[in-house]
Amino acid sequence: MSEKITLTPISYTGWNSLSNLENEVKRFNVNKVLVISDPFLVDIGVTDKVVKPLDKAGYKTEIYTDVVPEPPLAIGEKLVTYTREHNFEMVIGVGGGSALDLTKLAGVLATQEGEVKDYLNLTGTKEILNKGLPKILIPTTSGTGSEVTNISVLSLETTKDVVTHDYLLADVAIVDPALTLSLPPKVTAATGIDALTHAIEAYVSKNSSPVTDGMALHAIRLISSSITTAVLEGENKEARIKMSYGSYLAGLAFFNAGVAGVHALAYPLGGQFHISHGDSNAVLLPYVMGYIRQSCEERLKDIFEAMGYNATGLSSEEASYKCVAEIKTMVKDVNIPTNLKDFQITEDALEGLTDDATKQKRLLDRSPMLLEKQDIFAIYKAAYDGEIVEK
Repeated sequence: MSEKITLTPISYTGWNSLSNLENEVKRFNVNKVLVISDPFLVDIGVTDKVVKPLDKAGYKTEIYTDVVPEPPLAIGEKLVTYTREHNFEMVIGVGGGSALDLTKLAGVLATQEGEVKDYLNLTGTKEILNKGLPKILIPTTSGTGSEVTNISVLSLETTKDVVTHDYLLADVAIVDPALTLSLPPKVTAATGIDALTHAIEAYVSKNSSPVTDGMALHAIRLISSSITTAVLEGENKEARIKMSYGSYLAGLAFFNAGVAGVHALAYPLGGQFHISHGDSNAVLLPYVMGYIRQSCEERLKDIFEAMGYNATGLSSEEASYKCVAEIKTMVKDVNIPTNLKDFQITEDALEGLTDDATKQKRLLDRSPMLLEKQDIFAIYKAAYDGEIVEK
């Protein structure tokens, strides 16, 4: 059986890879450039590293900062309208997943007809017909993988939906770990566990392949060996480099193999309670993996070893139990709550969360274990109680 592997046309990775930006912009023969970024990154001067060299080279740049975490549909609509009305020729995203997702949205939908809502995966009726503006994506976190995926995630009233098409892929991704040095510990932790979730879900996905397996396992090795150091010692260059490469590989893995149950259950947490995507994945990861453990024992043993543990003499069953326990420990070690109560979620909210999660069929279909409504509720209840259960 053949597998399709889709990659961003050009990626630059490694320390100071941002130095390639000007030459890449030049290649597209554009003049008017919209830089979309988090306001915080403007305040601390990170966007200057992008804008000043372009200004000096004679490009007309403008910075757009109406970017918020877990961006709602209205923010996306506003940005697309702004990009259309001002006739930009290129968009550059600088920041975390929200900034990058919005940049992809603006670059593609600014040249389509209609509104953003017309292109949503669950309810939209329009089809993306042209490639849109050139897009360069520059992550400043090690977590979302947005720079190498074709998805833009938007928050709705109680859940999330996506716009997805290969035209949303970046023309160029620049993954420079030097840009992550200013990342606060809390964001380092949340985005880091997000990347770990991408790698783990890609590895156990029904759509995994030998290619994505290699990416996913190495991402798990890199992230597991560096995340705690990156959280506690933000200026540690080696840890930041490992996290950067780990996030990039995890992004490639999950873009091609897909994510599943963790993300399906995380979306409603973000939509209903505005918990960050990284924290939503982190709090659910051990409980989803524990619940589906029997469907992927061998794979969890591989993950356990990739996390740096010795599984010699352990059966797949034994190693899989230990793997789930160590995932929960890792989440705790980077100071992310390991139960829903600590996010001020009450037990009577679990039914509503379950109802919204069941709608994420695109994600649930990739799970190695079929997750029906009662299963999803059982996982939320386990996460609420803080006790891992299995089917």
